[in-house]
Amino acid sequence: MNSSEATLAAQMGRGELFAEACPSRDVLRHVTSRWGVLILVALLGGTHRFADLRRKVNGVSEKMLAQTLQLLEGDGLLLRVAYPVVPPHVEYSLTPLGLEVAGKVEALADWIEINLPRIQQAQREIAAGLPV
Repeated sequence: MNSSEATLAAQMGRGELFAEACPSRDVLRHVTSRWGVLILVALLGGTHRFADLRRKVNGVSEKMLAQTLQLLEGDGLLLRVAYPVVPPHVEYSLTPLGLEVAGKVEALADWIEINLPRIQQAQREIAAGLPV
């Protein structure tokens, strides 16, 4: 590999995430938002209707759930299927791309839950002015 290929590979590997105008920042914000993470992990369990997701993602408002679902769908991570019945029946599931990213955020969520006692201990030490 010559030096120009190495530079291109490095650029492609990291993208321009650190650049202010990089569109990847929007996707990062959608995926890593509190509700984005929880919705993606919830949908790893399979297809859900809106009300099912709202119950599963305890604490999310109807407005925030709808907005987050729209953002994730717009990023190609969710599939929204509306059935022409009364009352409306809408189901959400992960696309192949969504399955990939959901696995990544699930690993992060798992790490946080496993390490929560250590994190809380560090928080207490910092609040008490102790070195961590």
